[in-house]
Amino acid sequence: MSEHKTKYIFVTGGVLSSLGKGITAASIGTLLKHTGQRVGVLKLDPYINVDPGTMSPLEHGEVFVTKDGAETDLDLGHYERFLDTSLTQNNNFTTGLVYKTVIENERKGKYLGKTIQVVPHIVNEIKERIVRAGENKDILIVELGGTTGDIEGLPFLETIRQMKHELGKTQVMNIHVTLLPYIKAAGELKTKPTQHSVQELRRIGIAPHMIVLRAEVPVSNDIKRKIAYSCDVDEDSVIVAADAPTIYQVPLNFLDQDILAPICKQLDLHDCQPNMDKWRDLVHKIIMPSDSMKIAFVGKYLDLKESYKSLTEALIHAGAHLDTKVEIKWVDSEKVEDDGAQKYLNDCQGILVAGGFGGRGVEGKIKAIQYARENKIPFLGICLGMQLSMVEYARNVLGIADANSVEFDEDTANPIIYLIDEFIDASGSKQVRTTTSPMGGTMRLGEYECETKEGSNLRAAYDAPIIFERHRHRYEANPKYRESLEANGMDITGESNGLIEAVEVKDHPWFLGVQFHPEFTSRLQNPNLSVLAFVKAALEQKIDG
Repeated sequence: MSEHKTKYIFVTGGVLSSLGKGITAASIGTLLKHTGQRVGVLKLDPYINVDPGTMSPLEHGEVFVTKDGAETDLDLGHYERFLDTSLTQNNNFTTGLVYKTVIENERKGKYLGKTIQVVPHIVNEIKERIVRAGENKDILIVELGGTTGDIEGLPFLETIRQMKHELGKTQVMNIHVTLLPYIKAAGELKTKPTQHSVQELRRIGIAPHMIVLRAEVPVSNDIKRKIAYSCDVDEDSVIVAADAPTIYQVPLNFLDQDILAPICKQLDLHDCQPNMDKWRDLVHKIIMPSDSMKIAFVGKYLDLKESYKSLTEALIHAGAHLDTKVEIKWVDSEKVEDDGAQKYLNDCQGILVAGGFGGRGVEGKIKAIQYARENKIPFLGICLGMQLSMVEYARNVLGIADANSVEFDEDTANPIIYLIDEFIDASGSKQVRTTTSPMGGTMRLGEYECETKEGSNLRAAYDAPIIFERHRHRYEANPKYRESLEANGMDITGESNGLIEAVEVKDHPWFLGVQFHPEFTSRLQNPNLSVLAFVKAALEQKIDG
């Protein structure tokens, strides 16, 4: 293992969760990538779930889907968006997956009848997965979820401690992200939580080389010096992660503090001057755009907007490339169901109906789609949004009053959307599913090719006959109704091995429903082309209107 050339940056968190370790890791990775380094990222999740695929969005936020069909932590979305790269199942794993693998190996006799213990067996499995994720990379940034001191994270921290000794000093760097709370009544920033968090790390055997401070107010040099002395790090290795108008500003804020100097010194790296000109220009357009417009975002998980993280970021990316602020108007589909669409959508230049599962709020989404179609407002329907656009069209144009999806009515006489019995997954294997199949293993996941129809909005957006996008769904459009839909003005403009991937309305300025999730492939420097086309159409609607 000592001959492995990859260098590792381990990012841990202290005091409390949700401090922005993922953004910190992604920002450092972005800066290093722009110096010419081959950068990889890995998220370690200490929970027992094998993956977050069956977790509620209200519990865990968005489930991000990788190119190879892995359901992963939403931080992988940040990594892809910042680093402009595609990750795989090797870039995220959980405690549950580690234990599952070790137990399976023990059942196979791999450990020759030895007693299976956290050290060495669990730790070695974690170590092997980390090394695997770092193959063919100059630097692997590893983010450990949770908070230092949590019992769940101890096997991961032990792994980090061991790797420092096995690889050598210039191969490993430890960065600790911690809270610097501001006590308003006293008018003071308090350093004790940070000191105690670092002490806990040291007790485990890990000495941080850099401390990143999350703070709501400016941090003085005196405070930074105090933390440097009390936590035994160099003064230039105390970095402030202040609140920023956009997360994409964070790498620039880090660069202004010369964060790469101590990183490059610790890891013995050269040529540490990143070219961030293009990035800086896009951030400027996010913060100070030349124009603005309003998109209605119709969904049901509005109490936790993190459940739509990739999609909201995709709108930001598109806006940056059009030098336009995309103002999102959050519209609860249940309220549309009760009060009608006009009340909530009449001031918007575009309407987006997002994906989701379950019947709650579905009729409100259908009303929103009808409003967009009848009032000629640019529309983008994603996954369930596409399926419901077909249901809406069948009901209100074809006159099939009971048209529905079997997801919401198993006994519907007109299943516009149905559950196919089998399909080929992203790895080329045949999958079989029924209404009683387990939730965790029956979805069409990962990247699939899609044929685009010449002359369509989809073809115009991508300018390519074949595109590749990611999926996360269980139900499909029923081809039985294709002929009737196309004969009455709804065009099928995207297909994947016989499956309907995209629909459009012919007599409409810009209407597109897609079965895939375009938001998963949108990055700041390379926005998703269908989302970009939608925002552009909405902007033109504003100008023309």
